[in-house]
Amino acid sequence: MTTARIAVVGAGMAAARFAQQLRLHAEESDITLYGQEPHAPYNRALLAGVLTGRYAPDTLTLPAGGVTLRMGTEVVALDPAARTLRTATGETAAYDILVLATGAAPVLPPVPGLFAPGGRELRPGAHVLRTLADCAGIVRDVRAAGRVTVLGGGVLGIAAAQALASLGCAVRLVHREPHLLERHLDAQAAAIVRRTLEAAGVDVRTGADTTGMPDDGPLLLACGVRPRTRLARAAGLAVRTGIVVDDTLAASAPGVYAIGDCAEHRGTVHGRAEPAWEQADILAARLSGARPHARYPGSADRLRLTAGALEIAAFGASASPGPDTDTVRLSDATRGIHKSLVLRDARLVGAALIGDLAAVGEIAEAVGHGQPLHPDPVHLLTGHPLPSLSAEGAPA
Repeated sequence: MTTARIAVVGAGMAAARFAQQLRLHAEESDITLYGQEPHAPYNRALLAGVLTGRYAPDTLTLPAGGVTLRMGTEVVALDPAARTLRTATGETAAYDILVLATGAAPVLPPVPGLFAPGGRELRPGAHVLRTLADCAGIVRDVRAAGRVTVLGGGVLGIAAAQALASLGCAVRLVHREPHLLERHLDAQAAAIVRRTLEAAGVDVRTGADTTGMPDDGPLLLACGVRPRTRLARAAGLAVRTGIVVDDTLAASAPGVYAIGDCAEHRGTVHGRAEPAWEQADILAARLSGARPHARYPGSADRLRLTAGALEIAAFGASASPGPDTDTVRLSDATRGIHKSLVLRDARLVGAALIGDLAAVGEIAEAVGHGQPLHPDPVHLLTGHPLPSLSAEGAPA
């Protein structure tokens, strides 16, 4: 394994984690990362902190284990049969093992006037938030205009809106769904998030959409992401929403694997850092021989967001519990706190925490294990310890 030539297409968080872990298990591994951006691998999850100045760009750099980095090098074609790749400069490189970590691209909604003439590039004043270069452009335009419209009330939109509001500019957050974070929170929990954002100065508009480019400032698009699959599809690999992989993270051609935001496992594309790192760790352990039989079972559905004063965690069926569930809630709107548990057959199948995450570890473990709970699970919300039980099972 240590003499195999391993090419990783992509140099983001999943790629860096894979390279680091593989070198940890097999120090002599021959690994080359091909990244389209000029920067070494960095932590995209902290880009909102770059907007506020909390993080300098160079502090986001991720360790990659001393591998060969080919930054500013776009891979434009793959030949799985010949086990070669081709770069935009015409260079052809051979590999023994190929790992696709091409990530995801921002979804661009059909906003009138969004694109410059020709329809390929965003017009001036329109931005996405996916790279360090994006951060620089957003900060420049927001400072010049003093205001910004953020389109999308998911995790990225909320984090960006909170970050930009902290700079003192006027922020309008527009979300087409009836409430924010609808994939993770019910309406009652989302109302707490909305009030917290409004207290920070964000003008929140739900059940709304933008009819065109705003004329009073830049537009930041935070409408989700879509796996980058063009290379894989052109090479004949199986692609649905993402690049289809099995429990070994193998794609549909020999010697080809996929991890991170571009990978689809058991019909799911996770699009989060934690599953990407789990996949990277497992693939590195398999390929290095440290755990040759390791398999990826999938990752739990969860959300963790910290944006200024706003702290949110959600697990499992937290937004749409279903008719066969019971929900226990504890809310304090004045303090910006909301906690809810979703139970099915005395088991915790979902939970949401806003403003007070003291019990997040215990709740995450309970959702993950699916074990029967104590008959009175309210202690998970209040933080009060359970009463001790006598030998007969009654409170002592």
